[in-house]
Amino acid sequence: MPELPDVVAYLEALEPRIVGQPLERVRLASPFLLRSYDPPITSAEGRRVEGLRRLGKRIVWEMEGDLFLVFHLMITGRFRWRKPGAKIGGRSTLAGFDFPEGTLLLTEQGSKKRASLHVVAGEAGLAEHDRGGLEVLEAGFDDFLAAVSRENRTLKRALTDPRILSGIGNAYSDEILHHARLSPFKRTGDLGEGEARRLFDSTLEVLTGWLEETRRQLAGDFPEKVTAFRPGFAVHGRYGDPCPRCETPVQRIIYAENEANYCPQCQTGGKLLADRVLSRLMKDDWPQTLEELEAKKGAG
Repeated sequence: MPELPDVVAYLEALEPRIVGQPLERVRLASPFLLRSYDPPITSAEGRRVEGLRRLGKRIVWEMEGDLFLVFHLMITGRFRWRKPGAKIGGRSTLAGFDFPEGTLLLTEQGSKKRASLHVVAGEAGLAEHDRGGLEVLEAGFDDFLAAVSRENRTLKRALTDPRILSGIGNAYSDEILHHARLSPFKRTGDLGEGEARRLFDSTLEVLTGWLEETRRQLAGDFPEKVTAFRPGFAVHGRYGDPCPRCETPVQRIIYAENEANYCPQCQTGGKLLADRVLSRLMKDDWPQTLEELEAKKGAG
């Protein structure tokens, strides 16, 4: 799912291409994309895009006349910038948005169509799509600590809950926690002041670092390869690879449709976190440390 650095990259790429331009036509290829009916999507046609903004992981087009288009790309939704009048082809294309200088395609891989578009009238209507999470890059440590400490959650859940922090998802939460040397399952209520400060500093450093790296890589081009698995990541998507800090194999826990990737040496004191499915199946045979895991692999 595109997260804060990726969403900002989209906004910065769209700004010179569509802001100030009229949305000439909207072509919907999938009935599942549009999740609102009043105002109708046709009411956006012919209006200029006056600005862009981010609401968490959502991308908002500010149309003239106090109308807003709210996009949530979910896990595999992506934008593609093409020549004017580009054809809508293939099962992955959900919609085309035609502008004088190009067509923006919205695509989504897979059979589950989760990306969404809402047409909203007025700031009050737009506010209903704001989950209320703290904008970390605009906040100080005290506000950050108050937000993550409001409920006693795991650090992984606190970082990814859009009601707590804005724009952080599965991928960057893994990177932040590795950078901070903190277990994804440590409770926010158990954070010491030094750990909380480390978590805040790591959140800022990871997000700003990847935002700048994304800008450097794009160099003004449109982001065509937005992915949750980036070559420079330390742990996310790197199960079994050596931790770049200590060379311990990266471990992961899969739950629901998410996963937590971590270094047991740097983050959990050498302990393996219990995977809910495997530990239930293996019971007492579930290894507690990396050494036990390697021994079981060797015995197999």
